[in-house]
Amino acid sequence: MQNPREVYGRTLVELGKENENIVVCDADLCTSTMTCYFQDAYPERFFEMGIAEANMTSFAAGLSLVGKIPFVNSFAVFASGRAYDQIRQGICIPGLNVKIIGSSAGLSDSDDGATHQAVEDVAIMRAIPNMTVLVPADAIETRKMIHAIAEYYGPVYVRINRNDLPDVFPKDLEFKIGKPYVIRDGGDVVVFANGMMVSKAVNAAVTLEKKGVSVRVVNVSSLKPVDEDELRKLTEGIKGIVTMEEHSLIGGLASVITYVLRGSGLPIKAIGIEDSFGQSALSYDELLEHYGLTEENLISAVKSILSYN
Repeated sequence: MQNPREVYGRTLVELGKENENIVVCDADLCTSTMTCYFQDAYPERFFEMGIAEANMTSFAAGLSLVGKIPFVNSFAVFASGRAYDQIRQGICIPGLNVKIIGSSAGLSDSDDGATHQAVEDVAIMRAIPNMTVLVPADAIETRKMIHAIAEYYGPVYVRINRNDLPDVFPKDLEFKIGKPYVIRDGGDVVVFANGMMVSKAVNAAVTLEKKGVSVRVVNVSSLKPVDEDELRKLTEGIKGIVTMEEHSLIGGLASVITYVLRGSGLPIKAIGIEDSFGQSALSYDELLEHYGLTEENLISAVKSILSYN
């Protein structure tokens, strides 16, 4: 178990040491986004912009025009929503080299409710031309992903979970933008997942294996771009497909998979958040259960898929 936010903050410091053009902007949340580590290490390259995401994003665009590589940080709901116009007009239309990191994504800020929970951010960012959209499965992939986007030129959006997550991404694998990763192989049903849902899918696959059901778990951490040919290959010989995401079923992973695999004839079940906002709860797990983002729900979906055959 590691915390992706913690690892993200430490990774920024690593990058700052390697490249003096790395700069960081934050919206009065540095002890939550964990950019405070970068602030301590490189105060002259850290910009506290206050609760003003739109201004911060435009400022970052300007920094990129003079050769800097700005990492823009806020809660995912604010990073994607409050600064949408600035992202679209000032960063994506000219294709500037700005990295937008949405922290406390999905339902992971369980205490603060709908106003602080981003359940539509992936859909918003995917719809903007020139934007790359990434969702790491754990802290291991977060570190690899942040190193990769620092080397990549262009706008990038990354959503990061607030809580400790199980390690599932193999330490010996290199992260590549666009590539889906097989985390656990199987031959009956393929589960396409991302974010913390990958660990849920792995646990469900272990349970199903004991009942004679073989499940392939694929981490689709790169939602845009994504290797469509590879996704199709991963369904060869499979009886059906399940998607699982901590995001609205509209515009996220389910939309990607159903579009890419249209015409395949394979049955598809989608697990995600129905057309609704989040809400406050006593715990993160309570919210995941309420919205059906559980291993039990995935197991039921796999059994339903197999009943078609």
